[in-house]
Amino acid sequence: MKLTSKIYLGVIFAILYIPLIYLAYYSFNSGKTMIDFEGFSWKHYVDLFENTRMMVIVINTVVVALLCGLFSAIFGTLGALGIYSLKSNKQKNSFLVGNNILIVSPDVIIGCSFLLMFTFISKYTGLDTIQGFWSVLLSHIAFSIPIVVLMVLPKLYEMPRSMIDAAIDLGATYPQVLSKIVIPYITPGIWAGFFMGLTYSLDDFAVTFFVTGNGFQTLSVEIYSMARQGINLQINALSTVLTIFVVVAVLIYYVINTSKLKREVR
Repeated sequence: MKLTSKIYLGVIFAILYIPLIYLAYYSFNSGKTMIDFEGFSWKHYVDLFENTRMMVIVINTVVVALLCGLFSAIFGTLGALGIYSLKSNKQKNSFLVGNNILIVSPDVIIGCSFLLMFTFISKYTGLDTIQGFWSVLLSHIAFSIPIVVLMVLPKLYEMPRSMIDAAIDLGATYPQVLSKIVIPYITPGIWAGFFMGLTYSLDDFAVTFFVTGNGFQTLSVEIYSMARQGINLQINALSTVLTIFVVVAVLIYYVINTSKLKREVR
């Protein structure tokens, strides 16, 4: 049984990672195709970093992803605290159902909804600049918040209620309880939500495709546009750089979470 499980896991990981390895391998190809490897070269990486437009798009994407992770972590944590503080289970379940709508809804529907909303705002308020950086950022924050809520809420329910009651009995105010007990306890959940928001923003295509405007572009949409024009090994180089960025982000989260657990054990 154990051998079967290992084989199964090996097959699954192979299906997941072989395409990434294949893509990264040909990013170092001196040729222009993904059929014959003509020799090792950094040419496509050099071309990528010399492409000013692409560098602007990379900066746009990273800025949006970081801001999305930050604000979704803040608002998602506040949302989780709000749901946790409700006394009625019926109210809690109602808010959780509302929270989960964005998670289970198809990206195309979400993208269309945001497109209609931002078009309406632009038309009736005269804020033409909202369709671009702001529309992408706000839509990414909106669909990331429910994910953060689901990351933070379980940590709140894991927290012993006796800790809060003891602090209040000892004279602590609610802001002190929040800052000294609750926030430190749920920090792993907040970090998890931050990195989930960051990665969701980085690789989102469907919603971003609908809400981009005014010349603003992100990597997912740009890669799609480049891929439609045929094989370009700059896409491989760019995808490899993105993969490394995401892996580093996951490792940072893992190190933070592991060090936190070690401190708790001590």
